[in-house]
Amino acid sequence: MDPRRKAAGEIVQFVGGQLQNQLQGQLQGQVADQVRRRVAAWNDPRAKLDRRYRRSGRVLTFWLIVLALLTTLGALAVFGVLEPAVGIGVALGFAGTSVLAVRTGLRRREIDRARQELAAVPERTPLPARASAARQPMERLEEAEDTLRELLRQLDSAALTSVPSDSVEQARATGVEASGAIRAVSLQLQAVERARDTAPPLDRAPLVEGVRRLREQLDEGVEGYCGLVAAAGRVLAESTAAHPREVLGEATDHLAGLSAGLRELSRWTRGGAEPEPGY
Repeated sequence: MDPRRKAAGEIVQFVGGQLQNQLQGQLQGQVADQVRRRVAAWNDPRAKLDRRYRRSGRVLTFWLIVLALLTTLGALAVFGVLEPAVGIGVALGFAGTSVLAVRTGLRRREIDRARQELAAVPERTPLPARASAARQPMERLEEAEDTLRELLRQLDSAALTSVPSDSVEQARATGVEASGAIRAVSLQLQAVERARDTAPPLDRAPLVEGVRRLREQLDEGVEGYCGLVAAAGRVLAESTAAHPREVLGEATDHLAGLSAGLRELSRWTRGGAEPEPGY
């Protein structure tokens, strides 16, 4: 065989093997992420309560069917169709089944109450993969959300009359809106990361730059959210201050503007358009 052809064949085999190994590693990473998401969804407290609620419903239905059958047998015993001994056994079975049915119904009601209480708590989306650039900002956002929720709960108490309720409610609504905009940027960043990891090496430079730019936007959004948390903390620390509305209102307005900017950037990115100069 021609030495040049042999060398070319070896190069092709080497490059093909490298690409195959890289592709397998990427696929394994994606599969691992999917498995982690499914495990997290299965272990989610809401999912567990839903499964227990459905299970108790099936058990309650079974006991009701048994009660209906025992009632029929009891009626037959009363009218003399069945022997009295059978009637006594039916009565004992009816009493025991009634107790089990009542206990199952009470347990199902408790589970339903727990479901309603848990539904009042905002549901969290799974955190990005540890290798993602979005992981650290989203961990910080979750901590800030917990802190802001507790601060606003205390600021909204009747004991702190110096803090207007409308200001607290506006800050709460702005926080929810801003966290949604921040999470939208996080999802975009993760999508661009997946595109970067699967793209040919020569086409990755724009995607790497896109990841960097989205990470900057994500950091800016989380920083603004933490600014609202800091403002709420200052108001709570000085709850008797003369102007708590202004302190909380400035941070709320700043975060509202920042979240609006993030939403606009998100729409431009999805639509492929460029933002207007000076925005």
